[in-house]
Amino acid sequence: MQIKTRLTLLFTLIAATILLIFAAVIYYAAKESREREFYALLQKEAYTKVNLFLDAQVDKNTLQEIYHNNRKILNEVEVAIYSTDYNLLYHDAVDLDFVKETEKMLQEIRKKGKIEFYQDNWQVIGIVYPYRGQDFIVTAAAYDQYGYNKLEHLLQTMVVVFIFSMVIIYLAGRLFSTRVFAPINSMTEKARRISATNLDLRLASNHTKDELSLLADTFNDMLDRLENSFDAQKSFVSHISHELRTPLAAIIAELELAGNKERTTTEYKHVINNTLSDAQKLVRLSNSLLDFAKASYDPTEIAFRPVRVDELLLDARQQVQQAEKTYKIDIHFSEDIEDENHISVNGNEYLLKVAFINLFENGCKFSPLRQSTVHVAFDAQDIILHFSDQGIGIPAEDLENIFLPFYRGENRQFADGNGIGLPLTKKIILLHQGELSVQSIAQEGTRFTVRLPHL
Repeated sequence: MQIKTRLTLLFTLIAATILLIFAAVIYYAAKESREREFYALLQKEAYTKVNLFLDAQVDKNTLQEIYHNNRKILNEVEVAIYSTDYNLLYHDAVDLDFVKETEKMLQEIRKKGKIEFYQDNWQVIGIVYPYRGQDFIVTAAAYDQYGYNKLEHLLQTMVVVFIFSMVIIYLAGRLFSTRVFAPINSMTEKARRISATNLDLRLASNHTKDELSLLADTFNDMLDRLENSFDAQKSFVSHISHELRTPLAAIIAELELAGNKERTTTEYKHVINNTLSDAQKLVRLSNSLLDFAKASYDPTEIAFRPVRVDELLLDARQQVQQAEKTYKIDIHFSEDIEDENHISVNGNEYLLKVAFINLFENGCKFSPLRQSTVHVAFDAQDIILHFSDQGIGIPAEDLENIFLPFYRGENRQFADGNGIGLPLTKKIILLHQGELSVQSIAQEGTRFTVRLPHL
């Protein structure tokens, strides 16, 4: 069932419930009002008849004749008058005697002074009437034909109005839900047309604070992220293809040249060394891509545990220097470590080591001295690492792009690389809720600052 239909039915059900409660209250109030009014009328008729009998001394036969004549055209009130010793003094119609007063009933009337009750659908009232120092017991009974007819007519009117109202309310609810869901249907149709080939399409939004505008804005933001992701993926694949093509083409060219004719041992060694160098570039590229993929995982899928940053720095330095004997790396601490938590972070040991290795290698390979230095400091919340070198620096126009995957600046001619190291390092630091910034002056050196929250 569509939400529009459910909403219409729910709207109709709520309105029906309210109308039923409202109608029930009105009907109950009308019923109670009729009952009270008719009891008051019975009491009035009882007083009138007893006054005519006792005070005006109207003859019994006359009163009875009036009763019988009126009874032919309307529901006349039947009145009976008793003395306190329960002797019948007057009765409008002894032959009918609908109430059939008993001594027990008369005793109750005398004791309470006034009683009201139903006998079948007839209403009966009994009162004690004082007259010239003597009490009389008077009963009056009648069938409220007019009142019951009014109640029946009211009930019929309520049923008709209720049915008619339900039809109107359902149609109004249908119209209302259709108009409410019209923008949603429009958004649905437009969303169906969005695919990987036309991610530039966007949902219409009036930029107000209503829920539909917020939904459209949120969906458009998601499309922006998807479009950026697709563009980044295309660029990523393009750069990977280029980075893989270059060393593979060099390897193929070297091997083809070596196979064209006989070579000397020295020449074969030269070809092998060149091929090995290109193969190592492929290995470094593939390792970097794997590390980049790991750093792009959902953080909930990456294992984090308390690790000491000083130990990671030492391990990273050892790994870098094992790979390149000419690199020099110095580690300095601004103060003694008194609290182990100040030098520890909640992180992934492997990824943090990769980030530190990239910063060490970046400082060494772009420095004529092949040297990188890291200064370790602390504050109340963070561990602060300054990776600095005295190398060629980074041109100002390249600083804003160095964290883009595969970007190579003007200094690419100074050293080999694939443009993944710094973007990977940035992603790893952000993954650990840290910050990475850079300051550089051409021909003077570069300093990368890493801030990581300690335990």
